[in-house]
Amino acid sequence: MLASPRCGARTRSDRSCRAPAVHGKLRCRMHGGAAGSGAPRGNRNARKHGLFTKKGIAGKKQVRDLLDEARRLLRELT
Repeated sequence: MLASPRCGARTRSDRSCRAPAVHGKLRCRMHGGAAGSGAPRGNRNARKHGLFTKKGIAGKKQVRDLLDEARRLLRELT
C-alpha cells in the first residue's frame, strides 16, 4: 500500500492528501476518484438558504444601513 500512487489533491492545510489514489485514477475516493462523487451539476446546494436572493441581499443592506445610522448617532452623542 505504501508503494501505491498518492492522491494529487491538496488539503485545507495546503498539504498533499496522503490517501492512495483509486486504481486507474489520480484522486482518492474522498477527492473524486469514486464513481458518482463530487458536487451535483449546477450546485443546487448553494441556493438552499436564500442568503443571496435579491430579497436577502436587500434585507442585509437595510440592516447594515440601520447599524451605520446607529453608530453615527452614537458618535454625535459622545
